Amino acid sequence: MEVPTLLWPAESPQHRISDVRDTSLAKLVRDDTLALILTGVLVPGQRINEPDVAKRLKVSRVPVREALRELESSGLVVSRKHAGVFVRQLDATEICDLYQMRSLLDGFAGRYAAQLSLPERKVLSLLLSAATNAMQHALSEQNVQAYYAENLRFHWAIVQAVGNQQLLETYRGIVQKLHLSRLKNLSQTVSMQISITEHTQIVEAVRQADAQQCEALMAQHVSDAYERLINTKKPEPQAEPQADLQPETTP
Repeated sequence: MEVPTLLWPAESPQHRISDVRDTSLAKLVRDDTLALILTGVLVPGQRINEPDVAKRLKVSRVPVREALRELESSGLVVSRKHAGVFVRQLDATEICDLYQMRSLLDGFAGRYAAQLSLPERKVLSLLLSAATNAMQHALSEQNVQAYYAENLRFHWAIVQAVGNQQLLETYRGIVQKLHLSRLKNLSQTVSMQISITEHTQIVEAVRQADAQQCEALMAQHVSDAYERLINTKKPEPQAEPQADLQPETTP
């Protein structure tokens, strides 16, 4: 005999319907806020105003709070007592740690991808080549957002090829935290062109089923991206003022 689902006294049908509604709305609010963060509309250090979010999305503040708690647990926002919720700003140590983790994961995924069967590698290579070509097109149009999207698609295709859900979730979390720093890095033309060359080499390693080379290229690609990021953040050296040794002339 099937045992009917028991409702605790506090869980009347009305309460349960309300919980489902708030949970669904919280997911919509979370996805909307996440999109604003990932596209740079909400920048690190910016305060997220709960009433404004609720008003814009036409929801109560309950799902907004739930959505922000979920984003905080994923490390994308931070709640400050008596101040509100803010988009997180990563410090230099955390950025370094995340890049190291990403280098390991990308290297592992690259080795696995190069060991796929020939039909699987052919399909993957086509996807990677299409993303690389799209990156080149975005570069020619100086479209940083499009370039960034294709760059993510390239790496996601390789990581997804591993077929490990835990790896996917961990990788997604790392990339989401790093996205703002990476956008700044990729916004430089020279960095974008170097990155495209590195992606092209990775595609060739997958085609050739060279697992060792693909692993090394993927790991180095991420390490190089971190070095380029660090270099873009270094202040320009101040030139010493030069004394004018030329005699003044009358125009």
